[in-house]
Amino acid sequence: MARVVAFVPDLLFGSNLIGALQAGGHDPVLVSSTADIEGALAGADVLVVDLTAEVDARLAAVTPLLGTVATLAFYAHVEAEVKVLATSAGVDLVVPRSRMARAGSELVDQLVER
Repeated sequence: MARVVAFVPDLLFGSNLIGALQAGGHDPVLVSSTADIEGALAGADVLVVDLTAEVDARLAAVTPLLGTVATLAFYAHVEAEVKVLATSAGVDLVVPRSRMARAGSELVDQLVER
């Protein structure tokens, strides 16, 4: 079981993701603003970041945290350049939103096992 902080401002997708993570045996917490991330990270194993909008601002918010916790980001599949940006910034795993929706819990498992 991993403690997961999910920075997902889209509350509908975020609540679906939280449900999937709970079903996978994880302990997730949902945050919807950059101001809430750092406080929620105490004791977290994985940070999940939604990069489907405001990519530059969201990456800027999490970049100082990279390396302190395993990081998983997802993006809109039509914006492949976002994957390059996030990988270059140091995000551990970057996947399309559709994969996150299908296999979010398994992706968290992969990061925890590293």
